[in-house]
Amino acid sequence: MMKLASVVALFPDLQQVELTTWIERRLVRPEPAGEGEGEWVFHEIDVARVHLIYDLRRNLDVPDDTLPLLLSVLDQLYDLRRKLNAVNVLVDDHPAELRDAIRAILKSGGTEH
Repeated sequence: MMKLASVVALFPDLQQVELTTWIERRLVRPEPAGEGEGEWVFHEIDVARVHLIYDLRRNLDVPDDTLPLLLSVLDQLYDLRRKLNAVNVLVDDHPAELRDAIRAILKSGGTEH
């Protein structure tokens, strides 16, 4: 777990006020540290989210007003990927013939019956 200042220090030109704005806009959701207003604890997933937003802003020049929509789409994509991986694990527990049939349906986009 990391505090705000430690997270800011990971990025060369990230200012504390910018990260605080991302938190206020709920683009990043660290836990309150309980030590006072404006203090947060960042877990590894929060730091990864900050890194994503930082890259989107600095390297891809994504405008501030576009970030919430883009992050929402990415969140949905990651969730879908997680669910598909879970389906894949479940499919692996079945006999080879059934696995092959399920995978063929998935590859065809569900158009085979």
